Amino acid sequence: MTPTLPLPMSRKQLDFVANSTARINIASGSIRAGKTISTLLRWLMYVASAPLGGELAVIAKTTNTAASNVFIPLQDPSLFGELSRHVHYTRGAPTATILGRPVRVIGANDSRAEERLRGMTCAGALVDEATLVPQEFWTQLLGRMSVPGAKLFASTNPGSPAHWLKRDFIDRRDELGIRYWHFTLDDNPSLAADYVAAIRAEFVGLWFRRFVLGEWIAAEGSIFDMWDEERHVVDSLPEIAKWVSVGVDYGQANPFHATLIGLGRDRRLYVASEWRYDGRHQRRQLTDIEYSERLRGWLQNVPGVGSVRPQFVTVDPSAASFSAQLRRDKLTPTPAKNDVLNGIRTVSSLLAAGLLRVHSSCASLIAEMPGYAWDDRAAEKGEDKPIKVADHGIDSIRYGLYTTRTLWRHKLALTA
Repeated sequence: MTPTLPLPMSRKQLDFVANSTARINIASGSIRAGKTISTLLRWLMYVASAPLGGELAVIAKTTNTAASNVFIPLQDPSLFGELSRHVHYTRGAPTATILGRPVRVIGANDSRAEERLRGMTCAGALVDEATLVPQEFWTQLLGRMSVPGAKLFASTNPGSPAHWLKRDFIDRRDELGIRYWHFTLDDNPSLAADYVAAIRAEFVGLWFRRFVLGEWIAAEGSIFDMWDEERHVVDSLPEIAKWVSVGVDYGQANPFHATLIGLGRDRRLYVASEWRYDGRHQRRQLTDIEYSERLRGWLQNVPGVGSVRPQFVTVDPSAASFSAQLRRDKLTPTPAKNDVLNGIRTVSSLLAAGLLRVHSSCASLIAEMPGYAWDDRAAEKGEDKPIKVADHGIDSIRYGLYTTRTLWRHKLALTA
């Protein structure tokens, strides 16, 4: 089966489609490099002729990501033409139908996910973002692929070189008979030049090397290595067009830290003020009622600013009791999106572009920035994690910025 596609394909994409004939086939590389369209096309071709006597599976971190990353593209006629009419899936459902074949849809977001494979005899699998799948699940999946001729097709962005997928499979591909493709932005001919330029400008440091160059590289050293007090700290604020958010990192045993973020008329973001309470230093813990009262009092009289009503109050999602108290006090909280790596990447990109500045009154936050570092021990295990020390102000701005990014990202200056 060789369908005709509306989109042009690069030599790398066509090579993957034609030659991903091994038991395990892996495509990794930069974002928007053409990996997904290649693996989806190959998957359609495989489903059309897959061995009978076994199940087919689409696997992603969650069934929601499977819907977004796999089924929405597969059902798009601008991508797959007439074939899209033969892909049937309802978001959240445990099964789909592709070209008349039933396909299991499995979310693999934790160590218990392997239980979802128990009793399965697998004839083929498509794995989206393989680095996010637990190693135990991957091992169990390979063990279930016992049907003669069964094949696995996986796509992923790169991670740490110590990640189990790189260490135990990609680096051993010749020994294990795995076929592997490395994609870059140049391997996607459908990207416009201005979009490629924007992507190259958006990512910095670790994320530039992973998501633009497609390298497997360890997270090490200072996280905000672009931080420069002379560049990023200001003594006065411009006129603020919109008070975007208050980010709240809730603490009882640890400090409670809130930061106020505004969008300036100069189309930059500003951390305008902070409010912090450390129960250990004060030798007295505050109740949720007291925290709410003091937070609201601070917003009614922010030093140098006055009374502020931010559009969002983004609160540490684990602070359920405090959020409930805020609701009782008529200050509606929004659970912060606690995606640590994407939150860090958002802050890093803004700092590198000169689009985020911090008022000099935010002394605790400013003190945290230079020492915020990657955890070397976690990196040895292939994990990307910051050291959890002196990070409460940083967590608060990460909550306040990443959670509200759709509100401000199209309103920033193109150059700074």
